[in-house]
Amino acid sequence: MLVKCSVDTLEYENISNSVSLVPRLAYSINLLDEIIEILKIKKHDLKKSNKDLVSDFNNTDDVIRKAIELEKIIVFSLEILFQIQKRIGNISGVYNIPKIFPSSIPMIRMVSAQLFGIVPYCSQKLSELSVHLGSIVLDSAVLTKARFDFSQSNEESSILLDKVKLMVDSKINKQYPNLDFFKLCNT
Repeated sequence: MLVKCSVDTLEYENISNSVSLVPRLAYSINLLDEIIEILKIKKHDLKKSNKDLVSDFNNTDDVIRKAIELEKIIVFSLEILFQIQKRIGNISGVYNIPKIFPSSIPMIRMVSAQLFGIVPYCSQKLSELSVHLGSIVLDSAVLTKARFDFSQSNEESSILLDKVKLMVDSKINKQYPNLDFFKLCNT
């Protein structure tokens, strides 16, 4: 990532702050990549285990429902993190950060909360990531004199979360076409 700054337009303090964003952003990207890799493995393991579980007719609907719900949470978390990864990839300078990141932070926190009892390590690292990104957003806002509309950021987060939820539900339904999800959800 390249942060462009001109000595003519920025004060000395702002130049040093702008430069300090780069290593924190790089660390955040690496942290996100690590979390995604762990969740990919978890997703693969769950998918394999759930296929076996579904094919074994001795399992109860409750066991299958819980197993598939767990897989949905992991797939949902991964899809949200992929969206955030794309957003981070769109950062081309310090001025983009206050525009792109604010809606990502609540999504990261929500995913962290969902994973708390399932993959505690990832939950903890996502909490750390949200803190890092929050500090990057605030520092970039100071540099760029940006203003935030948190209601707009929350609305953007909600819209993306809803889209991803629909996509994940569709993926899981296609993955397990012989299951009656309506019946499973009502047991």
